[in-house]
Amino acid sequence: MNKYKVYVYAICKNEEKHIKRWYESMKEADDIFVLDTGSTDDSVKLLKSLGIHVVSKKYEHFTFDEARNDSLDLVPLDADICVCTDLDEVLSKDWRKELEKHWKEDTTIARYNMNFAFNQNGRPTSTYYISKMHKRDKYRWSHKIHEVLEYIGDGIEQKVTIETLNISHYPDRTKDRSSYLDLLEAAVKENPENDRDMHYLGREYMYNSDWNKSIDTLIRHLNLKSATWREERGASMRFISRGYIYMKRYDEAIMWLEKATQETPDMREPYIELGMLYYNLKKYNEAIDYLEKGIAIKEKSNCYINEEFAWNDTPYDILSLCYYYIDDIEKAIDNITKALELNPKNERLKENKKIFEENKRDKC
Repeated sequence: MNKYKVYVYAICKNEEKHIKRWYESMKEADDIFVLDTGSTDDSVKLLKSLGIHVVSKKYEHFTFDEARNDSLDLVPLDADICVCTDLDEVLSKDWRKELEKHWKEDTTIARYNMNFAFNQNGRPTSTYYISKMHKRDKYRWSHKIHEVLEYIGDGIEQKVTIETLNISHYPDRTKDRSSYLDLLEAAVKENPENDRDMHYLGREYMYNSDWNKSIDTLIRHLNLKSATWREERGASMRFISRGYIYMKRYDEAIMWLEKATQETPDMREPYIELGMLYYNLKKYNEAIDYLEKGIAIKEKSNCYINEEFAWNDTPYDILSLCYYYIDDIEKAIDNITKALELNPKNERLKENKKIFEENKRDKC
């Protein structure tokens, strides 16, 4: 018998291709509520056919926090636990059992694992904590985009971490996300002292290859008094370096990546990124130094800042090439072998290993 009333809520726009998979994952809940924000496909029809409560609303000026709060308002007041998900996500099997096992009477919000990206074998390559399972009346959503739950309850927020509960993200890469930039620009204009929105805006300019605006915005982020989260500061420094790389201003790119290694010395990402830059500059010994330092870091952070390239076959692949070019064939073979263990179907890696081994035989 279930201990708590658990309701799932979500927002939807043109998610027809994901709905059946999402429903199969979410149906462990007592009920499901969806706010449709203007679908033009068969999303609403399909949701209703599955017995899901659907309300439609069109927005003159859409923001994610308003839509999330409107969808939360659909959830009955007798809810013990509200579970917010997106329709391109899938919760792990028996998620409700794990949630109820760890949830206590005074718990206000649960933290669990988001598997954000996967390799060719389906193994997660980017995983971090998220918190979207919460008390009905203790939270409201804030921020126009990249929205977050803010605690509005009395007393102290009570969090629980559930390592055995996972949600996996399978995004539709073809969906239009052009509105993100406008929303972030509006958010920063409204509150220029908000470090979170400033960082996201700088990152969005980077995604749009608007390098000068990206660099200027990310430097503004770093100069804000509230910008104290070192992982995010380190990411801003790495993103600044990417702008300078694009402009072929390599000394400045190196400087910002070195700053990032100092800001987050326990994270792989800046070391690997600096090693990749030195490799592209054909400075192989410097590349080896930073790549080896990055690989020596074995613990991945549990925040969204971690990046796939630092944890897949990429560091070993580049290291193998660096060692090959400085004529250390043994280490080249050792690293290409490690790269293939992580990406065994990659034909280029296989071919490189053959070349390295032939080179070794020729020298014998």
